[in-house]
Amino acid sequence: MKSAVETLSPTRAKLTVEVPFEELKPSLDAAYQKIAKQINVPGFRRGKVPPAVIDRQVGRGAVLEEAVNEVVPQKYVEALQANDLQPLAQPEIEVTKFEDNEALEFTAEVDVKPEIKLPTYDGVTASVDDIVVSDEDVAEQVEALRERFATLIDVERPAADGDFVVMDLKATKDGEVVDGAEVSGMSYRVGRGGMIDGLDEALVGLAAGDEKVFSSQLVGGDLVGEGVDVAVAVSQVQEQELPDLDDEFAQLASEFDTVAELTEDVRERLGRGRRLEQAAAARDAVLEALLESVDIPLPETIVTDELNARRSSFEQQLAYAGVTMEKYLEDESQTQEEFEADLERRVRDAVTAQFILDEIAQVEEFGIDQQELSEHMVRKAQQSGEDPQAFANHMFEHNHIPELVQEILRGKALARIVESAVVTDASGNPVELKNLRPDGTIGEPEAEVEADEATEPAEEEKAEA
Repeated sequence: MKSAVETLSPTRAKLTVEVPFEELKPSLDAAYQKIAKQINVPGFRRGKVPPAVIDRQVGRGAVLEEAVNEVVPQKYVEALQANDLQPLAQPEIEVTKFEDNEALEFTAEVDVKPEIKLPTYDGVTASVDDIVVSDEDVAEQVEALRERFATLIDVERPAADGDFVVMDLKATKDGEVVDGAEVSGMSYRVGRGGMIDGLDEALVGLAAGDEKVFSSQLVGGDLVGEGVDVAVAVSQVQEQELPDLDDEFAQLASEFDTVAELTEDVRERLGRGRRLEQAAAARDAVLEALLESVDIPLPETIVTDELNARRSSFEQQLAYAGVTMEKYLEDESQTQEEFEADLERRVRDAVTAQFILDEIAQVEEFGIDQQELSEHMVRKAQQSGEDPQAFANHMFEHNHIPELVQEILRGKALARIVESAVVTDASGNPVELKNLRPDGTIGEPEAEVEADEATEPAEEEKAEA
């Protein structure tokens, strides 16, 4: 076999492969055997039909086609290896010449890994915001804890912002009740938002026994985005009665004896959570600084596929949350064009980062062991709310293990960069970054659990494109 490679662009190559007819003979023999098992010819047992008879009954062309279909993928892989090419997608293959008893020629155009000249990744510098835990932050968390132990008391007055109501809701369009848009006996906090536009405004001023109809748009179902009439009927109005913030409450709500001890613990928990957030921000800042120092040509098909995948995933998240794209853009004060530009920037940064981290993992000769793979799968299963064993079985059955291995190797490469970086906060204090896991996440498990109890979700945990 002979092969030659033509560089069409920094990320796309064209292979031209010539295979002598003699090298097709094993595939021809296999083709005859396969066809012999598929046809019935009087006088011959199935699978024992001679090649000459198959040529007369089926045609030599069918045999040649079967052989070519088998040999082309094999020779394509050989040509890749011979020319040291790393494909990134499926090739576009075209048989350009083939006659019986003559050489086979075909071409294969494919996206390939670009040549990467790694920048220096030791001692990357970056800066992040200071850790700030204000008295207001602590008070907000303590107040949230009081609300967890609050009681609801019926009141004989119209509902106000912050009250709870027990209500019935029914949406109609053209006088017909919309399927799936009717609920009864639902408890809802006025002003919480997130249900249907206009609901909070309609509830304010309604007392038990009052009803009101207002116009809105559905945020889910087959009629998403269409105008409907919504009838709301209030059966109870309740106000929240918070426990006194005293030592008795501290003993009820925690393991502490005094409010002072409880408050100090909340402050410490918030501090741990903010340190984790700062570490994550530092990790991202280091990677961003490295990306700014390198210019890698990106295969446009890879970018396009990833762009479409992220857009689809984000739209599914919005639909699951009952939010339209128009509502999201309105809330974010963003145009569709700005959203698309930001999404493309994120995708290009992500693809570039993957190339850099893959190259670093190769240069550093990182490897993984079975325990690291198992721990990574358990963590992925927990993040998606799946049973770890079922998740592992799915990964093996669908051949996703190489992807998981690559994720771990990239995490190790990221840890290698970050742990040698010089990161300071806005006040000039060094930020400690020595506790990255093999998958690139930061923080000890217990610290993360404690921080989650005391802090709101970090930005990267929220739905994002």
